[in-house]
Amino acid sequence: MIKKLLIANRGEIALRIVRACKQLGIATVGVYSTADKDLMHLRFVDEAVCIGNAPSSQSYLDINALLAAAEVTAADAIHPGYGFLSENAEFAERVEEAGLTFVGPHPEHIRLMGNKVSAINAMKEAGVPTVPGSVGAITLSNAEEQARKIGFPLIVKAAAGGGGRGMRVVERFEELLNQVQAAKTEAQSAFGDDTVYMERFLKNPRHVEVQVLGDGNGNALHLFDRDCSLQRRHQKVLEEAPAPDIPDEVRTPILEACVHACKKIGYRGAGTFEFLYENGEFFFIEMNTRVQVEHPVTEMITGIDIVVEQLKIAAGYGLSYHQDEITIRGHAIECRINAEDPKTFMPSPGQIQRLFTPSGSGVRFDSHLYQGYTIPSYYDSLIGKLICHAQTRRQAIAKTLHALDELVIEGIKTNIPLHRDVILQDEAFCEEAQNIHYLEGHMLKTQ
Repeated sequence: MIKKLLIANRGEIALRIVRACKQLGIATVGVYSTADKDLMHLRFVDEAVCIGNAPSSQSYLDINALLAAAEVTAADAIHPGYGFLSENAEFAERVEEAGLTFVGPHPEHIRLMGNKVSAINAMKEAGVPTVPGSVGAITLSNAEEQARKIGFPLIVKAAAGGGGRGMRVVERFEELLNQVQAAKTEAQSAFGDDTVYMERFLKNPRHVEVQVLGDGNGNALHLFDRDCSLQRRHQKVLEEAPAPDIPDEVRTPILEACVHACKKIGYRGAGTFEFLYENGEFFFIEMNTRVQVEHPVTEMITGIDIVVEQLKIAAGYGLSYHQDEITIRGHAIECRINAEDPKTFMPSPGQIQRLFTPSGSGVRFDSHLYQGYTIPSYYDSLIGKLICHAQTRRQAIAKTLHALDELVIEGIKTNIPLHRDVILQDEAFCEEAQNIHYLEGHMLKTQ
């Protein structure tokens, strides 16, 4: 039993975790930086502790400060949310060494999946399909030999990170070594690790992911899939579940493969397998060992509270469901609402002068905003997630458009116009799923 949980995060995910704890009768501890004393979730936690200055390196990324806050409040568990330290194996180890429950996977699984080379090798052993690529890490001395085996075009990727950093597409043999060196340099700068690997470059794939839950004792299940192909500069903008236009004879084997992999390694907690999907084939790219930003679309189609399940698993209660109890009900779409200029995409911090949020059957707005709240400039620009659920994809799109019309956020600039006027009005998107290059190409056409 978890009696008191420290939430090692901020913003909408912190409020989301508070709600799950209230449902289970778990006391909560909120932490905040000096820039975040007015966060909404701090009004609802049982205790709140300031852990440092505004920069995340001096607060939300400070392991010692978080553990000290847990100690002074007598918390017996820590939930990392997403981002910050959520996929930091050292943090998970330190939490467990302090005698606390870490609401997440075992540290060794965070470390295994945190390095894309080791993650790909583990998935190959578990029978999960992977993109044809290099064997082990790439160096300047073995790059040419490995590239000949893979063929062109290929992509060089940082093993320790993502988000497009440490990533280079190589079209010709002549540019290979320069691009490998550039990727290694960027990876070292961004992640403190210059390890890179190579894969076949898929030109027009979709980004599809599978949500899983494991109890850490060899039992696991899936919550079906999501499509996260609408991206800008490798950052997700809109997600939907289930992933459209995938035949059951293709979908079912990949879901089963992910469950088998979780059972094989004894995975604990919530996790997400991310794939590239092209021409009816799935290729594993990475596994996220945390709750995802886009988890609400999966909750809407399955009726399962993923954060509640995280807490139950961490407390030792195991899985609440059998696989045959979980079915897809309807379709859900999530729009990430960011505080940014919709034309330049520059961050737009500032005070919320007017706020009205949509409601109604199948409409959900996950956010920490309130009228008068000032968005600081120190953190990610995500300020909310609008999730709409309906019986069909077309109906979910229509409901989302109406909800975006109702959503009023004044005082700052947001990307609401991108969702309302560009994406959801485009007939190509409404007709069928699009690949990962669609959004940026469509934006160029509409500018």
